[in-house]
Amino acid sequence: MNPLRLLRLITRTGRFAEPTPPAPEPAPGVTLPRALRGSVQVRHVDCGSCNGCEIEIGAAFGGVYDAERYGARLVASPRHADVLAVTGVVTHNMVEPLLRTVEATPRPRVIVAIGDCASDCGMFAGAYGVAGAVSDIVDVDLTVPGCPPRPDDIIDALRRVSGR
Repeated sequence: MNPLRLLRLITRTGRFAEPTPPAPEPAPGVTLPRALRGSVQVRHVDCGSCNGCEIEIGAAFGGVYDAERYGARLVASPRHADVLAVTGVVTHNMVEPLLRTVEATPRPRVIVAIGDCASDCGMFAGAYGVAGAVSDIVDVDLTVPGCPPRPDDIIDALRRVSGR
């Protein structure tokens, strides 16, 4: 195709994007810090999952769902994070690293348990290597149900924190 013809087609067509859905309602019974409104930096912590939730987090921050347009951004260090997104059951080997990560995250912070395993151990409940659910080890502010949860649900939880 001729580049000039393509340019004319692009300018005539304009930009196509889905409209932004309305902001989610605040979670009932959960008080989130007002200081985190607008944008949040997210640190993901895998405590022993099957990687199903990680695939969905990757999709949520990918080009199709684009969580960054709602003010959520993945960071590499807990020292830069406002939100800890924790996936999987907490194994015995991950109790101490999870506690250290929570301790390294500055306040105010929000801890989000993503997936059924993080919420209630899911199908791994009672397994010999499992120390418990995330809420058994640290205080959890929000949970995202599902095995694995849809990217829409992950983004909805992050939008509840950022208010966008």
